[in-house]
Amino acid sequence: MSGGTTEQALSARRLVALVCLAQVLVQIGAFFWPALLPRLAPLWGLSNSEAGWVTASFYGAYMLAVPVLVTLTDRLDPKRIYLLGVALTFGGHLAFGLFATDFWSALICRAVTGIGWAGTYMTGLKLLADRVDAKLMSRATAGHAASIGISGALSFATGEWLAQLAGWQSAFIAAAISAAIAWVVIVAVVPAQRESARKAADGGALYDFRPVFRNKSAMAYALAYAIHTLEMSALRGWGVAFLAWVALRTGNSEAALSPAVLATTLGLVGTATSILGNEASIRLGRRRLVQVAMLASIVLAASIGYVGSGSYELAAALLIVYGAIVWLDSSSLTAGAAGTAEPSRRGATLAVHSMLGYAGGFVGPLLVGWILDYSGGMSTLGWSMAFGSVAVLMAAALLAFWHIRPEELTGDRGARKAMP
Repeated sequence: MSGGTTEQALSARRLVALVCLAQVLVQIGAFFWPALLPRLAPLWGLSNSEAGWVTASFYGAYMLAVPVLVTLTDRLDPKRIYLLGVALTFGGHLAFGLFATDFWSALICRAVTGIGWAGTYMTGLKLLADRVDAKLMSRATAGHAASIGISGALSFATGEWLAQLAGWQSAFIAAAISAAIAWVVIVAVVPAQRESARKAADGGALYDFRPVFRNKSAMAYALAYAIHTLEMSALRGWGVAFLAWVALRTGNSEAALSPAVLATTLGLVGTATSILGNEASIRLGRRRLVQVAMLASIVLAASIGYVGSGSYELAAALLIVYGAIVWLDSSSLTAGAAGTAEPSRRGATLAVHSMLGYAGGFVGPLLVGWILDYSGGMSTLGWSMAFGSVAVLMAAALLAFWHIRPEELTGDRGARKAMP
């Protein structure tokens, strides 16, 4: 390898590392709200449904913004979109820390943060895809997923720690400062890219999503991702509240591991299983891995509300196992959508994939909150019905995925067998 090539490789790896660092700084405050929900909901007199709306507003705003922002990266430098997303994340966190006092102010601030996340999540991945070679991209994708998963997991414990240290407002202000640092990092280290005027191979317009919807394989992965994200957001949005309820019910309010710390553990374990799951997809076949993960999710979701309500330790163990299963096919689904997309429409395909995913993410917290309220509040019956409804939706998604049978990716076990 020549000196110039070596220098370029080192520069590309440095770029990947710094973009991943920026994603950690942006994401670290993402789940401060669900971590602090048991404290803030009673403080502001929120019902379970209202708390669910505040959680869902993040995903709803993301869902509406992502097809616009991520699709633009097929024409514009993703760096510009990313910096806009970071700025909105900064503004959303800062406004929450300074001005959130009730349902409406909290909902608006979380919605702004959700738009910011729409401009940074898949955009960050596209930013790397446009700047590194195919060989490094596989590791860049894994590193990107790991950085987001780890920071999202740490968000729960970090939010609780900052709130205990200096009040809940300081937690959100700290998240804003962290996002501001990420903005500076990206400005300083990511080189500008010439704006592209290329068109899709079929001559379609930028926001013509019809070819994406006609791609059955990509859509199968995207639809599965929608219910996957519904389940994940329900677990992230209500996992701390469920554990807090079990702790109060069973007299374990002073447990060594708090609900927020356990939620962090869940996220870290989930991040590891997501990466391992994608490797397993290559060795076992992507469809098989996804179907096994979905089936296991159905079993856990159908039982955790009833089985876990009698013991804090059992509820914590079940929640961590459930989280590991939920995350197992996360990277596999996104890689499946990206890998079966038309190259010139990869940004649009990822936009649709994310939009459908976060449509599910919007519904998940609302569904749990509504069922808890309509079943009379937090109870064994309420939690069983709430998680059970997620199991029913996942069963429907499994049947649809099995029926469509999306393509394996090049290098997956199934794809190798299909080759002559």
